[in-house]
Amino acid sequence: ISRLAHRMKAEGRSIIHMEFGQPSTGAPQAAIATAHHVLDSDGMGYWESAPLKGRIARRYHDEYGVSVDPERILLTCGASPGLVLALSSLFRPGDRIALARPGYVAYRNTLRALHLEPLEIACGAETRYQLTAAHLAALDPAPAGVIIASPANPTGTIIDAAGLRAIAAVCRDRGIRIVSDEIYHGLSYGVPARTMLEFEPEALVVNSFSKYFSMAGWRLGWVVCPPDHVARARAFIGNMFLTAPSLSQHAALAAMDASDELDGHVAVYRHNRALLLAALPDLGLASIAPPDGAFYIYADIAHLTDDSLGFCERLLRDTGVATAPGVDFDPVEGHHFLRFSFAVSTAEIVEALARLKPWFAAQASSSR
Repeated sequence: ISRLAHRMKAEGRSIIHMEFGQPSTGAPQAAIATAHHVLDSDGMGYWESAPLKGRIARRYHDEYGVSVDPERILLTCGASPGLVLALSSLFRPGDRIALARPGYVAYRNTLRALHLEPLEIACGAETRYQLTAAHLAALDPAPAGVIIASPANPTGTIIDAAGLRAIAAVCRDRGIRIVSDEIYHGLSYGVPARTMLEFEPEALVVNSFSKYFSMAGWRLGWVVCPPDHVARARAFIGNMFLTAPSLSQHAALAAMDASDELDGHVAVYRHNRALLLAALPDLGLASIAPPDGAFYIYADIAHLTDDSLGFCERLLRDTGVATAPGVDFDPVEGHHFLRFSFAVSTAEIVEALARLKPWFAAQASSSR
């Protein structure tokens, strides 16, 4: 879909990119200014920024009331290498790792690439498309680990404090190691997301500067390791990735104090979300996952198709609006879902809706 969208744009078509899970905004101005200064004054090299790790640790204290030793924080070249680091250093080939379906496609593919066995658990509207403690308690035998994502991709749903606490308890009782993907923290539209570290200090947490901090192209993330796992994780990261980009580390430290600018982005997302939620029923899309956070809406289109990939391609060709087919996130039930990303400008949301309304009306008429 993305390749087709870019090809159509190169041919002169007007394209609205609602298929990508990335902000349409750039890095904060303070981060960019810092990067310019560093480029002029620092030759750079392999480096791990102690000030940045300390600032991240302070964020855990300020946001969640959790004390994290900065030495437990490992900087990575984005959350994707962070996920590889977490899975490869925690588990052994052949281990079974539970995860929700629907879920981020790279979870299952990374697990397979590392010779781990993805144990996908169907999660529907009855559990808000999220894993629960009951899911994990029912698995026999217990898996070696579980990947938790809150807010989740593609649904945006958040697991509340009680749910996280119950998951942590089951995992402790059954010896299940927790990998918590928290890259959408900071992007919530009601009750803020909670870190798994509040409920399970031994969890391994993956986070990133790509989403809330609007620095996707800077390729910088971090992993919070349990104290007894730091040395092993350091050995893995040193051999597989060396260090995160030095320039990005300098810029990220400045970005962490740009909350006014970044919260302004969240305000735009909140407005975009409201526009979509108001308009989707008129498009015939009344069954959606509750978008508590992130910047996605996952909508059921079963009344229109059982081929989400073909549907999204027709939608793109006819309207110039690019969306993500649900089959990317759920190879079983995703054939009748699609995902909208609302991390674009409000003007693009308004224009997208103007294009989508007549198109969806025509699809509904044809279906009848």
